[in-house]
Amino acid sequence: MPQAASSEVAAAVADAHRREWAFVLAATVRVAGDIDTAEEAVQDAYASALSTWGPRGIPKKPGAWLTVTARRRALDMRRRAATAQRALPKLLEAEEYRDTEPGRDAEGIADDRLRLIFTCCHPALALDAQVALTLRLLCGLSTADVARAFLLPEATMAARITRAKKKIAAAHIPYRVPAASELVERVDGVLSVVYLVYTTGHTAPSGADLMRRDLAERGLELARMLRVLLPHDRDVAALLALVVLTDARRGARLDEHRELVLMEKQDRSKWDRPAIDEGVALLREALAARPPGRFALMAAIAAVHDESGSWSETDWQEILGLYDLLMDSWPSPVIQLNRAIALGFAAGPAAGLAELDALGTEPQLARYPYLAAARADFLTRLGRLDEARVAFEEALILTDNETERGYLRTRLKELTG
Repeated sequence: MPQAASSEVAAAVADAHRREWAFVLAATVRVAGDIDTAEEAVQDAYASALSTWGPRGIPKKPGAWLTVTARRRALDMRRRAATAQRALPKLLEAEEYRDTEPGRDAEGIADDRLRLIFTCCHPALALDAQVALTLRLLCGLSTADVARAFLLPEATMAARITRAKKKIAAAHIPYRVPAASELVERVDGVLSVVYLVYTTGHTAPSGADLMRRDLAERGLELARMLRVLLPHDRDVAALLALVVLTDARRGARLDEHRELVLMEKQDRSKWDRPAIDEGVALLREALAARPPGRFALMAAIAAVHDESGSWSETDWQEILGLYDLLMDSWPSPVIQLNRAIALGFAAGPAAGLAELDALGTEPQLARYPYLAAARADFLTRLGRLDEARVAFEEALILTDNETERGYLRTRLKELTG
């Protein structure tokens, strides 16, 4: 392989981190025996790539190179720390481990990542800890990005992830896909993980791009894997419906200048109609369960948008009713915010603004940029432009995604004339 420039190596390693982290870590856990050892070994492998790929050239299959390097490092760490290893969680019993075909296990599950998800989503952990730990380990998100997804300070999230790892150690949680009898109690946490993987990719918490395509695609892929694993579970069907219906609008979210286009002004001919048809079919299956679950209700809201011929034809009363049902089954400040926005389009911007203002004292929304942005939009529609400018400026301060910041700057320029 020809020698590579340092800039090429840095770009290749960054790309491999986005694309391959989950594969590399999940495969390394199989030989490491515990999460901390695996994570350290994978981090060492990426560091080694930075120094090795320059003189030796970038490998044709970076993920395979990183996996081999990380697994060798993990085995070396186990040999050198046999005493410490006894105090760490044994995710694989010795008789369970065998070097099966890469990417498959003895039960036919198509990806080691599912083993890692079910390990992190053990019922011994609190649900928010399950989601946070899997986002950190499976997707390689920084603690700061995970914290943004939860609307929490970074220090709080770091402590939560550490406690979750220690709980896995204390409980000796096995690294495997659960037996059929255990799946029911485990599936809700897994669905939450997959949903947050997708949503974190759909709108990246920070960075230059609106999306993290690798995460969005990974979330969609994981949802499809769960569908194969649990073909008769209506909550799984509902999650896949939600992801597919949301992802169907991907092609219209940016204009030719890579600037953000809100749904109100999107070119709906760019929406993926076959994906919408697939999502609606999955939703019908999911709604056969009574009462409908939270993912089915969110998918139904997405379907109302996707099946509307234009923004003006959107049935906001139906969306408002669905948010009311969602508040009954899964209340949260973000759902309250989305309901307030729906109310603003169903009953007028004054009604929506009143609901948004009532949420101003909600601690979890104190640094949530979409609350300020929604207030700014309704204030603009009401002609209260000075107040709208202040709200847009607040949203701009709170937003870390550069594409969204560009949209907010454009709205501010429009208001200042």
